[in-house]
Amino acid sequence: MSRRLAGSDRSRSGASLRPPWTTRRRGAGPGRLWSLTAAVTVICLAAIGLSVPHFTGSHANARAQASAGHGTAGHGAKGAGGAAPAAPGVGTASTAAGVCGDPSLLTGPGAAPPGAVTIPAGLDSGTYDSPGTTYYFATGTHTLGPGPYQHIEPATGDTYIGAPGAVLSGQWVNNAAFVGTASGVTIEDLTVEFFDPPGGQGAVNHDSGEGWTIEGDTLEHNAPGAALMVGTDDTVKGSCLTANGEYGFDAYATTDVSSVTGGPSNVMITGNEISDNNTCNWEDVSPDPVPAAEVPADCPGTAAGQFDGCGCAGGGKFWQVDGATVTDNDVDDNFDVGLWADTDNTGFGVDADTFSGNWGPGWQEEASYNFSITGDTFSDNGWGAGASNSGFPTGAVYISESGGDARVPGPYSGTALVSGNSFKDNWGGVVLWENSNRFCSDGSDGVCTLVDPSVFTRASCAANLPTTASSGDPDYFDGCRWRTQNVRVTHNVFELTQSKVPGCELATNSCGQNALFSEYGSNAPYEGWVVPLTISDHQDDRFADNTYEGPWSFVAFNQGDRVTWAQWTGGFEDWNGSGDSFGAQDAGSTYHPGSP
Repeated sequence: MSRRLAGSDRSRSGASLRPPWTTRRRGAGPGRLWSLTAAVTVICLAAIGLSVPHFTGSHANARAQASAGHGTAGHGAKGAGGAAPAAPGVGTASTAAGVCGDPSLLTGPGAAPPGAVTIPAGLDSGTYDSPGTTYYFATGTHTLGPGPYQHIEPATGDTYIGAPGAVLSGQWVNNAAFVGTASGVTIEDLTVEFFDPPGGQGAVNHDSGEGWTIEGDTLEHNAPGAALMVGTDDTVKGSCLTANGEYGFDAYATTDVSSVTGGPSNVMITGNEISDNNTCNWEDVSPDPVPAAEVPADCPGTAAGQFDGCGCAGGGKFWQVDGATVTDNDVDDNFDVGLWADTDNTGFGVDADTFSGNWGPGWQEEASYNFSITGDTFSDNGWGAGASNSGFPTGAVYISESGGDARVPGPYSGTALVSGNSFKDNWGGVVLWENSNRFCSDGSDGVCTLVDPSVFTRASCAANLPTTASSGDPDYFDGCRWRTQNVRVTHNVFELTQSKVPGCELATNSCGQNALFSEYGSNAPYEGWVVPLTISDHQDDRFADNTYEGPWSFVAFNQGDRVTWAQWTGGFEDWNGSGDSFGAQDAGSTYHPGSP
């Protein structure tokens, strides 16, 4: 499996701050399980020099100090033997809250199913790869041997079931538990822990096999990489993905890929708890948000390949995914972004999930298309990222160069909806942003846009963009950009109690803000105020019919331009000398700055 080259959201101006989790340098690593070395080779693109204020203690401890009983009290040991976090008390909480602490949800059958092959506890030295066979791991700890490349390679249609108390341990020696490209594999009710996948790889389904089902499993303490890789037609259901080094899961594939996106398709993530991941601090954030006691031995400092701005951490990541259902998950206390759809994804339904206590945004949509984020609950997200980057609004939902585009086929085509969600005491609400200096062929992205791949490529954009004009034929001006367009932010409830958000100084440090903006561009043909004007008035982005409770403010038109409710809802003339204006937002919305 080769690593991907994908997008970044970064600044070329030293004065222009970016959220640190979106400033990345892309690279490619060998990625094959049998490689003698495994590393992520990085391409450095930009140094942004963020000033990072001190953020006291772990994010979970800050939450507990700020509001007893509100959200999760702390990062305790989870999984098969740990305590589950309390469910947030706002909105419609996911029913997956507490999966990691509920043995009734994660415990397998007490006897082997009829016809199953029983695997005794101890050293599992067999092959366990007869097509269509069910294997039953007996109670106790199972190991795979002393070498890094010792693993189980299923055959098509194989099923692996864990008895109560069955644990498959990598002993911090084996790189992966289950590998290969067999299809239709099922893994149920099994604890998989202490595997040693390199960065960008996963312990389970290492090669992103097609049609895998991961159900009722506990995937914990695997590092420095991810617990799980996700491929086409894969389902991850009712499982606990906790305390893994890089991600809980990484949806990425190079085989059985979509003709639209070039990555996996038809992915389902439902009813899981995804918590406390990125224990290796892959973004090399300072101060480190991971408590020292939770840092695995396999990722001290930056020995695993971590670097500032890698864009490679969080609860879960989607890369070039064509169609995903993300529903009824509890995504809490991850040491970076909760869930992140990063680069050329399309067709996402994100519904009835709970996002709480994540260091960065709960949900991030970047350089992607066509999504619906509805009926979700967001609380206490972005406290760490917001305090670390006070010059840029940190949203609980962050939409970056993403929107609805009917030219990209599939579910939700033409739709970009954030509606019917509950937001409570996050660092910020919904941030719509488009980087003026990001476009296909700018040097940072290994892929191009999806609007017409036969026309708009990195080569054609590089050849035509500097001199192109809007509305050309082909329209390189439009087709070579990922755009924040056709986004509807409607019927949401935004609540903010300043005293419950540690370090929140409101507009002074970009806390308690919704936003729709870009910045002054430096590259032809998007130089100057071209993109701030288009995102403000010509890309059909609309906030409407929302409810605001608390002292919210707004960022509009240009980065750093903080505006009042009256300016946000009435529109205003830009004061930067552009001669442009910002159109009125939030028609039909209500605003109560003195509450709750």
